[in-house]
Amino acid sequence: MEKVTGTALVTGGNRGLGLEVCRQLGRLGMRVLLTARDIAEGAKATASLHAEGLDVVFEPLDVTSAESLDKLVDRLERQGTRLAALVNNAGLAMEGFDANVAERTVAVNFLGPLHLTERLLPLLEEHGRIVMVSSGVGELEGLSPALRQRFDPPPPKEELVALLQTFVEDVRSGQYAQKGWPGSAYRVSKVGLNALTRLLAEELKPRHLLVNAVCPGWVKTRMGGSHAPRGVEEGADTIVWAATLPPEGPSGGFFRNRRAIPW
Repeated sequence: MEKVTGTALVTGGNRGLGLEVCRQLGRLGMRVLLTARDIAEGAKATASLHAEGLDVVFEPLDVTSAESLDKLVDRLERQGTRLAALVNNAGLAMEGFDANVAERTVAVNFLGPLHLTERLLPLLEEHGRIVMVSSGVGELEGLSPALRQRFDPPPPKEELVALLQTFVEDVRSGQYAQKGWPGSAYRVSKVGLNALTRLLAEELKPRHLLVNAVCPGWVKTRMGGSHAPRGVEEGADTIVWAATLPPEGPSGGFFRNRRAIPW
């Protein structure tokens, strides 16, 4: 196994897929910043990886809180931390479908990665890697033709944010179906995340940063459930691959099993 150097930051690292990504990156030789909203769970997960002899540090982080983002960035700047990889893994899949579900899901799955990535950009090394943990439900074929045109090609970032906010408001007003939106906040949030991936890949080309989205497949986690066919080791594999790509690696892609899949 070829060793990889540098520091990686992983969101939602306290359990499931995120914890396994931290483990695999640590085993490759990286220093890992494991972040989680729940301090007790994050510390417990970090201790379990320490017990395996891995270089893992816990950093509290709520990706939906501007104050939490500020504190994280301030700590990392004071420590002189530079990042070789950022893995936006934290995600949410809620029961039911209403305005609260839509707003919360978009906040965690789309706005969280957007705001965190923007705040951490100054700390990313040249040739650094940014990974968006997405889902196959975010493929464009799951949208109506009219709605698909609004995401493909992706609109400018500000318009993309406004489009996702329009979805939330359409759910709140009860008009989402008439406007062509699917009745799944999770799907819409991942479509938005995939569009953001393509925008950032193009925007960050001058800095030689590689930005890719990964579908880990249906994985046995608290979110995926016990009937999922994949273990966390298999689910984490392509995420870790994308987080450790060589400088000449792909950017702006959507991958499953280390292979490109359609947007």
